Amino acid sequence: MRPQTIGRVLGIGLRVAGRMAGQAIMGEDAQGTTARVQPSAAPGAQGRGRAAGQATRNVGRGVSGFFQPFKRVGGKILLEVVSVFFLLPVVVFMPVLWRTRESWQHGPDHRTFLSSAVVIAVFLYLGVSSFWRARRRG
Repeated sequence: MRPQTIGRVLGIGLRVAGRMAGQAIMGEDAQGTTARVQPSAAPGAQGRGRAAGQATRNVGRGVSGFFQPFKRVGGKILLEVVSVFFLLPVVVFMPVLWRTRESWQHGPDHRTFLSSAVVIAVFLYLGVSSFWRARRRG
């Protein structure tokens, strides 16, 4: 089947499905005549608006219920991935800290030692705390 034909078929199907959904929300049948309004809905445009709002809320509730497990697992995986990226500077700056350990107090690499120690401390805290939060979510 040619791509133009597939696109045309999908476009027409989408328009027909949208028209049918709109008619169902508005309370009309397939011929365009207004169907009997439910007793709980008010007559006229206000009743159709309430029916549309109720349908939207129901769809929203269904979609959020469907994606809830994915959201939970996705959040946990995101925390673990962020933790790994936070621990990368620790791995990079650890050899610098080890190399400059003799000049921790007054040596020529004093500033390098202190700055690498601060970077390691901050990113180690961020990485461990992110892993901890991921563990508590599970």
